[in-house]
Amino acid sequence: MSSQQHPLMMASIMLSALVYTLDSTIAAVALPQMQGSFSVTQDQIAWVLTSYIVTSAIFTPVAGYLATRFGQRNMFLVCVGGFTAASVMCGLSVNLEEMVFFRILQGMSGAALIPLSQAAILHAYAPEDYGRGMALFGVGVMLGPIIGPTLGGWLTDVADWRWVFLINLPVGVVAMLGIALTIPRH
Repeated sequence: MSSQQHPLMMASIMLSALVYTLDSTIAAVALPQMQGSFSVTQDQIAWVLTSYIVTSAIFTPVAGYLATRFGQRNMFLVCVGGFTAASVMCGLSVNLEEMVFFRILQGMSGAALIPLSQAAILHAYAPEDYGRGMALFGVGVMLGPIIGPTLGGWLTDVADWRWVFLINLPVGVVAMLGIALTIPRH
């Protein structure tokens, strides 16, 4: 991989990891508005968070197998595309059942993003630069949970709770384009 591809590849990988980790916290502050919108109880609306976290935990272990079977680049594109599409559907949900279903799809699609990101970095960098690559990646992974509640609160306040999910659309599209351009087909 040429040295010019590293910044674009890292930015694309970090964006995909950022939206995945961001979605673990961004929706939490919008729960009261979702609860009112869907006319459900506090216990019921908690499934918006629980379904995402549990599904992610279940599907993360199969990421390596699927990447080996279908190719790292293909898996990355399918996962980012699936995550982005599920995010849009979450933003368009009209009831709790739809929301939980699309959060499950988000968790399934996003579960492989962290392991795929790490594998892509290890393939792109020389062994002596692994630390630098992983440190850069760590910044993207850490930013999601840190900015999630603030961004979610701001979006919910100035727009609508739906934007905590719809904001993933432009980020996901940019990440997919970068991944398609920089991660080899092998």
